[in-house]
Amino acid sequence: MSAMMRPHAELSIRHYLEQPQVGPTVVRIVLGAQLRKLRQERGITREDAGHAIRGSHAKITRVERGQVGFKEKDLADLLTLYRVHDEARRAEYFELARQANTSGWWHQYNDVLEDWFELHIGLEEAAEVIRTYEVQFLPGLLQTEAYAYVVTRLGYPDEADSKIDRLVSLRMERQKLLTRPGAPRLWAVVDEAVLRRPFGGPDVMRAQLEHLLKVAELPNVTLQIAPFSVGANAVAGSPITILRFREPELPDKVYLEQLTGAVYLDKQESVDQYNLIMERLCTAANPPEETGAFLTALLDQLP
Repeated sequence: MSAMMRPHAELSIRHYLEQPQVGPTVVRIVLGAQLRKLRQERGITREDAGHAIRGSHAKITRVERGQVGFKEKDLADLLTLYRVHDEARRAEYFELARQANTSGWWHQYNDVLEDWFELHIGLEEAAEVIRTYEVQFLPGLLQTEAYAYVVTRLGYPDEADSKIDRLVSLRMERQKLLTRPGAPRLWAVVDEAVLRRPFGGPDVMRAQLEHLLKVAELPNVTLQIAPFSVGANAVAGSPITILRFREPELPDKVYLEQLTGAVYLDKQESVDQYNLIMERLCTAANPPEETGAFLTALLDQLP
C-alpha cells in the first residue's frame, strides 16, 4: 500500500511547489496532511513521532492538521523518522514548509487578530465557494465600514477606539477578495431579523441596504433573505459558514463562530450534515431574484 501512496505524495508536493499563489494556510494544511500520510504508511504512532521532535502527540496532531508552522529541525527529524532520505525529495518538503511559513496579508493585523480567526481568513482566501447563513449580523464580507464599526463595538464594548478601528480595517481588507481576479463565489442566506435590526440608526442601515443592493449584482455573489414566514424547521439557530476549495486534497470545512472562539469541522459526516442544513435554508428562503425588491421595500420603510 505504501508503494502505491508514495508517488501520489510526490506528485502532490510538486503540484503545490508549482502553484505558490495557493497561499500559506492551504500549503500548511496540505503539508501536514502529507506528513500524516507518511507517518501512517510507516506505521508510526503520534506518540513516537512527537518524541522524535521533542514534543507530544498533541504537537504532532497540530502539525498534521496544519494548525502551526514548521520548524526546519522538526521537519528534518520527521522526514528521517519516516525514512525519506532522498535529498531531492527532502528539499521539496523543505521548500513547501518555507511557503507554509510565509506571512499572509492579514499578519499585519496580528496586534488585534485572534488565532482562531486567523485560520478562517487564510481558508477564506483559498476558498472557491463560501456559503454562509447569518442570524444576527450581516456577513463580514458584506458589511459597510459604518455598520462594521457598530457591530464590532458591540462585541468589544470596553476596548479602545484604536482596536475597533484596526478590526474594522481588517474586515474591509477581507472584502477585497470578492472583486479580485479568480474571486470565490459567495452564497449568503440572511435572516430577515438581521436586516431589521437598526444597528447604528437609520442612516447607517440605509447605506448598508444600498450597499447590499450593489454587492448582490456582482456575478459571484448570491444573496437570499430568509423571511419571518420561514418555518422553524427550516432555520438554524446559529451562524454557519461552509468553505469549499479548489485544491482536491483540501476537504470542505464548516466554520462555526462562537463568542470567544470558533469550531472547524471537516469530517465528512459533519460536513454532509451542514450541507443538508444549508440546502434546506436556501430552498426555504426567498429566491435570489427577489432580494432586490425585498431590500428596496426595507429602504422605503426607513424613517
